[in-house]
Amino acid sequence: MTAAIDSITTAALALALDAASLRQQAIAANIANHATEGHVPQKLDFASQMDDARRSVDSKGRIDPSSLAGVRLQLEPMLDAQGLPAKVHLDEQMADLAHNTVHFQALARGLSRHFAILSSAVNDGKR
Repeated sequence: MTAAIDSITTAALALALDAASLRQQAIAANIANHATEGHVPQKLDFASQMDDARRSVDSKGRIDPSSLAGVRLQLEPMLDAQGLPAKVHLDEQMADLAHNTVHFQALARGLSRHFAILSSAVNDGKR
């Protein structure tokens, strides 16, 4: 049971960190290319890609490792209501960049604490 908890926690945090990293790259590319003619801004909608995992929690009361394995992180084009590439608003992208940075730091801190707890358990609470 403990190994399963450790495995799923580590996998979920790693997936979330990968998503935050990919989102950071997309936002940076959007900012860098905001004035480039023909550039199609990209976004990552991690929440919608986690729908299977969310359904697993709803139906089974826990996250199923297979539902996490099925998540594929893919960038999507940002389109307006007419289906054309959306205009990049630098202020929104900078706010998204700051939000994503804080989110990434929180995830990294959570993973660090998770490993610290595991280390403490392995060492019987001794340093």
